[in-house]
Amino acid sequence: MKRFRTYRTDQKTRDQYAEISLSVNDFIYPYFVVDGSNIEQEIISMPGVFRFSIDKLLIDIGQIVSLGIDKVLLFGVVKEYQKDEKGTLAYAPDSLVCRAVSAIKQHYPKVVVFTDVCLCEYTSHGHCGLLHGHEVDNDSTLPLLAEMAYQHALAGADFVAPSAMMDGQVEAIKEKLKAANLSTKILAYSAKYASAFYGPFRDAAASSPAFGDRKSYQMDFRTTNQGLEEIAADIEEGADWTMVKPALPYLDIIAKASNRFPHIPLVTYQVSGEYSMLKAAARMGFLDEKRTFYESLIAIKRAGANYIITYYAKEYAKQWNEQTH
Repeated sequence: MKRFRTYRTDQKTRDQYAEISLSVNDFIYPYFVVDGSNIEQEIISMPGVFRFSIDKLLIDIGQIVSLGIDKVLLFGVVKEYQKDEKGTLAYAPDSLVCRAVSAIKQHYPKVVVFTDVCLCEYTSHGHCGLLHGHEVDNDSTLPLLAEMAYQHALAGADFVAPSAMMDGQVEAIKEKLKAANLSTKILAYSAKYASAFYGPFRDAAASSPAFGDRKSYQMDFRTTNQGLEEIAADIEEGADWTMVKPALPYLDIIAKASNRFPHIPLVTYQVSGEYSMLKAAARMGFLDEKRTFYESLIAIKRAGANYIITYYAKEYAKQWNEQTH
């Protein structure tokens, strides 16, 4: 009889045999940025997460830097009246995200800045690309995504992260950046599933589709091989890092991707619904929040993710610092 219980007899022994550990270096912290000043608006469906104006954003980034978090992902949130059919504000040289990137780089040059590249937060119809009738026009969207990424790169973004799930988006962006001799890297939202777990994010970013849904371009969650094929295609087009999104319900895809593409850093996004679900359960007293979010993050890393985009990054970092000091 093999004795396994000797591996678990006390905390010191369990720590000795633990195979997976987390570090603040594993995290990318997402931010929602709005125009204006002195704005720090908590998102009702995502307790502890805020929309920040740039001045308040800089203060908050100072706090996470002090905790050891050095990577952020930016989403611009604009008012409904500022949106149009073509998402013009998304790729303007003085866009909200461009100004936020410039400000961050001025105050915190060592922070690695990722920017989301998608039109859905900027179009009046709420879809990720231009429309032809009520259908998203893949190819006419590509130049606009490339221009958006280009403007973010000029502002100082370290990574641009195309999330529109348009075929050829990585190649279009790569060519645009290369032609301008820009060294900005690409984090591709390669395996992005059409998921119900995005609900709170759409509230936070005011990006719900005005009609229909995004199932015609985001991936069907009943598939496996398509995700791996999408990742392979993005790598061939020039992606530097790739992503699986969401995280916890897609651990099998993360594991398969990390095994098949070990030479490319793999990111996963613990999305808004995952975060809000844990928050709600904890608020009702159904779960121990600290233990549950820690376990969920360990599971994601155990599956093979190199980096995790998570709204829990700040809370984990605070605990980690308390334990190590």
